[in-house]
Amino acid sequence: MTNRSMNPKVDEFLSKATKWKEEYVKLRNIVLDCELSEEFKWMHPCYTFEKKNIVLIHGFKEYCALLFHKGALLKDAHGILIQQTENVQAARQIRFTNVQEIVEMESVLKAYIYEAIEVEKAGLEVNFKKDREFTIPEELKNKFDEIPALKTAFEALTPGRQRAYILHFSSPKQSKTRESRVEKCIQKILGGKGLNDCTCGLSQKLPNCDGSHKNIR
Repeated sequence: MTNRSMNPKVDEFLSKATKWKEEYVKLRNIVLDCELSEEFKWMHPCYTFEKKNIVLIHGFKEYCALLFHKGALLKDAHGILIQQTENVQAARQIRFTNVQEIVEMESVLKAYIYEAIEVEKAGLEVNFKKDREFTIPEELKNKFDEIPALKTAFEALTPGRQRAYILHFSSPKQSKTRESRVEKCIQKILGGKGLNDCTCGLSQKLPNCDGSHKNIR
């Protein structure tokens, strides 16, 4: 326990926490015992090794968690790592609903943290899928069959724009919602626009534009 330097921004974060405060404090102490540097990134406590992100503490309505940035590379000997969604490639969570769970798992958590540090020391990297490897949802495939021009226009988009659409269409659990999202984006795709591109034709970086600035010169 040679490095216990605490970041004032994390102190402030904890002081304002209205939920999971006790859990956050315990997780913080466990991570700092592993001699990582404490930083504050993405509005959450983040812990690094030689400026490389190792683990982050965050919370949601039903749980708080340790998020391992390269969790996909950990052996997960205890089978406790969780992939938030199928589209999350590198990060993995260990979730908690009360402080007692954290106390009981302290030695295991430290073992995972030390393994994550070794992954970083070894320079290992997650082999990310290429955009074309993402699964196209059935609702979009059906529209491709119905409107062949839509498939042509979609395939003409840049890989990044294709990926954004696929993630947007795939995220809802209900097929009806996925279908609705596809329907709403058909004209944008046919127009060669990305999900967040402006539809007025003047700019491609104005999200949710209603075209009200189209006469501005």
